[in-house]
Amino acid sequence: QVPLVESGGGSVQSGGSLRLSCADSGGLFTINTMAWYRQSPGKRRELVASITNGRTTYADSVKGRFTISTGNARNTVHLQMDFLKPEDSAIYYCQAAYYEGGSLQYDYWGQGTQVTVSS
Repeated sequence: QVPLVESGGGSVQSGGSLRLSCADSGGLFTINTMAWYRQSPGKRRELVASITNGRTTYADSVKGRFTISTGNARNTVHLQMDFLKPEDSAIYYCQAAYYEGGSLQYDYWGQGTQVTVSS
C-alpha cells in the first residue's frame, strides 16, 4: 500500500493553474514536515516546497507562483500552482517526513502525479 496518495495533476497551458493534493492512506508514524518534490526526465528530484509547523519554504523557481498548505484532515497537504510555465512540467511527488535535530529520521512518499504545461 502506497503511504501517500496524490491527486490533481494533469495538463494545462502556460499561465494556467493546477492544485495538487496529497493524503495519508493510513498507518503513518508521527511526522512534522510535508513537502512536494518534482522530477523531470534526465534531472534529479528537486524540492519544490515544504511546510513544517506552519513555516513554509519554496524553491526560488516557484516563489510567488506556488503555495503550499496543509489540509484539515491529518497528514494532508496541497500545492496551489499558478502562472505555470512549461519548465514546471514534471512528476510531482508528495513526501511526509519526521525530522529531529535537523536530521531526517524517516519519510514516506507517494506514487507521483504528472503535471504537463504546454506553451
